[in-house]
Amino acid sequence: MGRLLIFGIAALVLDVFAIVDLVVIDRSRVRAFPKIFWVIIVIAIPFIGALLWFTVGRDWGRKRGQSKVVAPDDDPEFLRSIRLDEEQQARIRKLEQELADLDDDPDTKK
Repeated sequence: MGRLLIFGIAALVLDVFAIVDLVVIDRSRVRAFPKIFWVIIVIAIPFIGALLWFTVGRDWGRKRGQSKVVAPDDDPEFLRSIRLDEEQQARIRKLEQELADLDDDPDTKK
């Protein structure tokens, strides 16, 4: 009798957790059926419905529209910023060299 009571409480807690999860989760992360059908399944088939929701119905991946983490050497924006930094450094070196050449030029000295 005690084991049945513990199983019943565990099933009730799992069902409540599944329903709360269904209510707060974004609609885009629900698979297979609309949210209302999942609520009906969880309520109609108490323990198994919650297990089905967590295994089949819920998308455990990242949110849609959320950017994927990319390694720096695969990120085109990062590579572009490095190239721009290198180009800027090259321009600075060229201008410094031109200024040094002007300083060394005897025609420009007074």
